[in-house]
Formats: sequence, C-alpha cells, structure tokens
Amino acid sequence: MRKNIAIIMGGYSSEYEISLKSGNVVYESLDDTKYNRFRIHIFKDKWVYVDVNDNEFPVNRHDFSITINGDKITFDCVFNAIHGAPGEDGFMQAYFELLNIPQTSCNMYQAALTFNKRDCLSVLKPYGIKTAESYYINLGDTIDEGAIVKKVGLPCFVKANKAGSSFGITKVYKKEQLKAAIKHAFAEDDEIIIESFLDGVEVSVGVIKYKGEVTVLPITEIVSDNDFFDYKAKYLGESQEITPARISGDMANKVKNVAKQVYDILKMDGFTRSEYIFKDGEPHLLEVNTVPGFTKESILPQQALAAGISLEDLFGNAIEEVMKSLP
Repeated sequence: MRKNIAIIMGGYSSEYEISLKSGNVVYESLDDTKYNRFRIHIFKDKWVYVDVNDNEFPVNRHDFSITINGDKITFDCVFNAIHGAPGEDGFMQAYFELLNIPQTSCNMYQAALTFNKRDCLSVLKPYGIKTAESYYINLGDTIDEGAIVKKVGLPCFVKANKAGSSFGITKVYKKEQLKAAIKHAFAEDDEIIIESFLDGVEVSVGVIKYKGEVTVLPITEIVSDNDFFDYKAKYLGESQEITPARISGDMANKVKNVAKQVYDILKMDGFTRSEYIFKDGEPHLLEVNTVPGFTKESILPQQALAAGISLEDLFGNAIEEVMKSLP
C-alpha cells in the first residue's frame, strides 16, 4: 500500500524561494508507485496543499491533515525541504514530534542547535573541532570596532547568526566597513557572529544515513567566482563546485573523519552538509546545515550522484530510514 508523504516547502525566511525549488525536485523524484506525494506550502499567512493544477487546500494544523472533496487525508511521513525557519530551526521538528508524525530531518534539539552557528560551534570546540576565531554581538550591544579587529583581524566575515544561503553575510576589509556590515547582518537576525578570514581550500561534506549506515558522501570543492561563497555563487552559477574535490588523500580523510565526528557528536539523523576551510592542512568547521539544498544543482545531490545514489534513491531512502524506526 502506498504511503502518504507530505513534502513541506517554503518557510518564513529569505530562503523560501530556494526551498520551493528543493521541494518540487523531491516531489518529482520520489517514486510514485511507492508514495502518494503531496506538496505542502508552509508560509506565515497560510499552510496549504497545492495540487497539480495549483489549487490550494488548507492544512488543518491541529493534526496536520487535509480534506479534499470531503475525504480527510493524513500523512505517514513528512519530507522536510524547508531551508531556514521554521523547518531548519527545530520548530517543525517539535510540531511533528508532538503529533507523532515521522519526518526526514534531524530532531528538534539538533535542528535548533545547528541553526544557531554560535551555539553549535561552542558545543563542538571541546571535542577538538577546529573553527575560526569569533566575536559575538547581539542587537543593542555597543559596537567596539577596535575590539573586533583585535580579536578576529582583517579581513573578517560578519554573519547573521541564524540565517542560511549566505543572507546577511559581508566580507569586511577595513574597520570603517564594520558598522555597515553589522547593520546588514541585523536585517536577518538579532544575533551576529564575526569570524576571522581563513585563507585556504573550501570544501563541503555531505553526511547521511543510508541503508542504516552513517555515510560520508564524496567531498565537493568550492571555488567561488566572487569574493566568497555568497548567494550568487551558490544559486546563480557564479562558482565552481567540483566533486570529488581536488585535494590530497590525507586532506580528504581528515575532513571526512571530522564530518562524521560532528554527525556523531551531535547525534544527528537525516541529512547534513557541513562546510570547512583548510588552514595549515587542517579542516576548520564553518557551519552545519541540516536541510541542505535538494535541487539537481545543489551540492548534496551532486555528491550523492557521484556516489552512485540517484535522487529517487536519495530521497526515498530518507523516508524509509525514518519509517523503519517506527514501533
């Protein structure tokens, strides 16, 4: 009997358009002989099921069900394709846990922790995970440019603490540019992390649960045509994403081991894609994404294909992994 699968997409953040693309690729890729697929758009002003003719049917938020022509439909599993809030920060995970509906991403705590760059790095540092030097600012704090430069140096990166897809990020070369960069970051979040510039090879590493095993996918090297791996580089083709990465076997083993260590330390489930820059031959963690891009051009699907895993298998496996854990 085919399972009813809700594919949630959209969200409340600046990443909603990317999420809609990801969700539609999941919808198109899942095997329709195994699954009844339902596109569920989650926005602040509406939660709706969107059918093949773009008709909208409201979602009953009390039990996450929909009603079509008088028939009530409930879901066996949710495929989470929401980047940013509320799909990557723990809110949807908590909601589905309360409703006892399995979903494909990590649990609530892990989602909330990894979505907060500052907190995530703080948890991982005692385990020996290397990171950039950092400086924190909250909205309303006094901004001391001299203290910032003394701590992290120049150039540095000013980042919104809880945002994805490089929204709210500026690379700063001069102390005089800091206030404008901080204002830009505060447009995305009320917390900021400022990090030292790491000059080295940047790589992205996908880790998934595949057929019951924690699996590290082939590594992707990031070569941005821009000053750093910004939104345009990520989504508008202004970068090279080279899989497998052009790095030595020793470097590859180091970053694979760190990526798996991060996955295990944080007790992750589902998908992760973590970003690293090599400094002095050692991988330094930038961030961990728990709902990475799922379009055909996105990094993790590219890595899966390099490992011989089709999109149909990649997405279907995520559903089967969470479904088999049910009592």
